[in-house]
Amino acid sequence: MSKELLLVRHAKSDWDNIKLRDFDRPLNSRGDKNAPEMAARLKNKNLIPSQIISSPALRAITTAQYFAEELGIKKSDIIKETDIYEAFTSTLLEVINNLDDRSSFTALFGHNPGITSIANNLCNGNILNIPTCGMVLIRFPFDNWNMVSAGTGDLIFFDYPKNVEE
Repeated sequence: MSKELLLVRHAKSDWDNIKLRDFDRPLNSRGDKNAPEMAARLKNKNLIPSQIISSPALRAITTAQYFAEELGIKKSDIIKETDIYEAFTSTLLEVINNLDDRSSFTALFGHNPGITSIANNLCNGNILNIPTCGMVLIRFPFDNWNMVSAGTGDLIFFDYPKNVEE
């Protein structure tokens, strides 16, 4: 049995309120539009993760909630993982290695530069940048998440909203 990991960068956030901490930035109108749109693309491909794990930062958890709603997953089932926020590759790999093995398909919602870095590390994807609300699906030939390491995955797809400049 293989494992599939969907890496999702949070949707576009709002930078208008400079008094907000980075952690507390909400999505902007484009982010509110893109997140359900990208989740619908997954649903149309019948790609429904059995587990969603997210950075607890407002923009990431809100993106994850949009996906959960579109995919018929209870928002209360989203796992908030503080280590994902501002994480580098090594920390994200540790989070992945500790995922519940009962889940063969997990979606992880986080931030750049970590999301792009871990995607490239795991599958040699040669992705320059995962834009906001971009998704990367990687498949691993393992039964256990703790077997996942650099270069062990196959890139299945890379998709992102088409109205993105970044």
